[in-house]
Amino acid sequence: MRPVDSALVLQRCNDSQGVVYYHSPLLDGIGVPHAFTTRIGGVSRAPYESLNLGNPSGLSPDQHDSADHIAENYRRLHHAIGCESRLRCFVHQVHGGDVLRVAPDRGFANGDCADALITSDSTKLLAIRVADCAPVLVATEDGHTVAAIHAGWRGVVANVVSNTIKAMDAPSDRLFAAIGPCIGFDAFEVGAEVVEAFTQRFGNAAPVRAHSSVADKAYVDLRTAVRVQLVQAGVSVDRIEMTDRCTYRDADEFFSHRRDRGITGRMAAVVGPRAAGSFG
Repeated sequence: MRPVDSALVLQRCNDSQGVVYYHSPLLDGIGVPHAFTTRIGGVSRAPYESLNLGNPSGLSPDQHDSADHIAENYRRLHHAIGCESRLRCFVHQVHGGDVLRVAPDRGFANGDCADALITSDSTKLLAIRVADCAPVLVATEDGHTVAAIHAGWRGVVANVVSNTIKAMDAPSDRLFAAIGPCIGFDAFEVGAEVVEAFTQRFGNAAPVRAHSSVADKAYVDLRTAVRVQLVQAGVSVDRIEMTDRCTYRDADEFFSHRRDRGITGRMAAVVGPRAAGSFG
């Protein structure tokens, strides 16, 4: 696969209230509101400082960030991308391959289990949460249908990316996709179980590099794995944007489950269909 074109790179934004996020020029170009958030611009306190958008699992309630802080952080995010009136839709993420379609006539239950969401309802804003996994946003070229994907290594192996592309019910070579900040190649050290799973999924093209000194360890390039799956599903290379930002390395900008040993906040990737009547 050829190197990423320098023109196909996410851009950093800073809104008037101090919320810092990354956006895709391709998605902007079709009028789709969206963001890949950082940890900057919210009200939460350490260890969730400051734009925390979710609590980690496995901790007692007294170790959690407050619901009021998280709600205010989402309010700021919605304001930053002009989506104050939209209903945020999310799921209970389980690191699998299931995709949920959010229909206009469905009373959406924010508790269903899945790792990807699709909608054509411009009153909705889809959201997934990450703290090292890869967030992926996809849109049809008219901006009327969008998807948000949570792609950790288990989700990649479970084909969550290709499942979502198929479920969008649109020509895949006419889709736009953006891969947000996630854990980088040099930081994602894994064991034999993950190496085997990626080798089975990708064959000789598995984005895996052996550890230089530990025999049963290796490194996985999660970002490249997602990009490969998008292309395998039919998305054109020149319609995929990404970034080299690493959630583990770049602690000033991002939460990282691995770096912070589980006691950390969550970023979000959010996207909504182009508003009815907008963009001509």
